[in-house]
Amino acid sequence: MGTSEEEPRRLGGGRTRCLFCGLLQDRVATLDQDWVLLEPTMHPPAHTVPAEHRWIELSDGRVTVHGVCPPDQFQRCRIEHRLACPAQQLPDLWP
Repeated sequence: MGTSEEEPRRLGGGRTRCLFCGLLQDRVATLDQDWVLLEPTMHPPAHTVPAEHRWIELSDGRVTVHGVCPPDQFQRCRIEHRLACPAQQLPDLWP
């Protein structure tokens, strides 16, 4: 039996290099039992990122797309590496 003083277990993802540009990207577990590759150093204000590209970190280390509109003005989010990758074309973010 565990004690109630144990820290919550984080889901290990790690870092990997982008196949296109060679830069590091964070491999993070999602709520859907999947993985997403996120930009490691970018945490923009959520209101500046389109809802379907806005990844919010949860207390257990997983992330989920946060489509609440409008988001809290102080909320920070993460973005997929492919949106910041210098070797990939940026998709239409505001269709």
